[in-house]
Amino acid sequence: MRFYTLLILAAVCAFGQQVPASIFTDPPVDTVHPAKMTVLHIPSHLVLINGVIYQPSGPGPYPTLIICHGLPGNEKNLDLAQAVRRAGWNAVTFNYRGSWGSPGVFRFAQTLEDADAVLAYLRDPATASRLGVDTRRIAMAGHSMGGWVVAHTASHDHGLIGAVLISAADMGRAGELPREKAVALMADNMESLAGVTAESMAAEVKERSKEFRMENAAAGLIGTPLWALTSDDGLAPDTSALVKAIKAKGGDNVTEIHIATDHSYSDHRITLESLVINWLVWIALTYHR
Repeated sequence: MRFYTLLILAAVCAFGQQVPASIFTDPPVDTVHPAKMTVLHIPSHLVLINGVIYQPSGPGPYPTLIICHGLPGNEKNLDLAQAVRRAGWNAVTFNYRGSWGSPGVFRFAQTLEDADAVLAYLRDPATASRLGVDTRRIAMAGHSMGGWVVAHTASHDHGLIGAVLISAADMGRAGELPREKAVALMADNMESLAGVTAESMAAEVKERSKEFRMENAAAGLIGTPLWALTSDDGLAPDTSALVKAIKAKGGDNVTEIHIATDHSYSDHRITLESLVINWLVWIALTYHR
């Protein structure tokens, strides 16, 4: 089984940049079960955080990809969400507490709680039935800080069929920066966040830097198919350290791919979408939890 899995992964890497039709072709219109977008209000720790689900056409249920945005989340990868929907998947995006209009105050630790809350919401039988979610086939993808969220979430949630890290930013390593640099980093990334200052954000990551380290997730990710994408944004060492830690513990279902572009994949959006969608096709066919 491992031999065939490696062959499939090699094929995905080789052909991952072949552009899937879902990136440039609209699906057939289904008047009975049309594609649609539904606004979500997701319970998380006594408030309702904002979310959206892009639902494909057809009767469902559908495999589902949850996309976690970064800090603060100016790049929400909605083009990826739309392409994933055209590929026959639900695509779910959401805003953590205290970000982009979701109630509450923002805290890094709460982003991990909110990711768990989104999973619990989608797995609720009534919600899954209403939204057409195949609860056996849920994967997560995260960009920047969202990659850190996904790594920690997937490490303890083994009901996921896979995880995608897109230029993951390790908040634990951010906490190891000198205080002045940590404050400057947060000052550049705090718009649309409620209840924080650059100083309070820096204090949280510094206080919890050891706990937050992404490598802590390695043991829990040994059995999780992991697609790890990096770029020329200076964050590749964060992902490489996690991948190395997973492999050191015996995990062999992780693939790291570097793309020569910026943090938002500004001139490689089609490449990004192709890599993610081709990998999702393989995951959906290979894994059923």
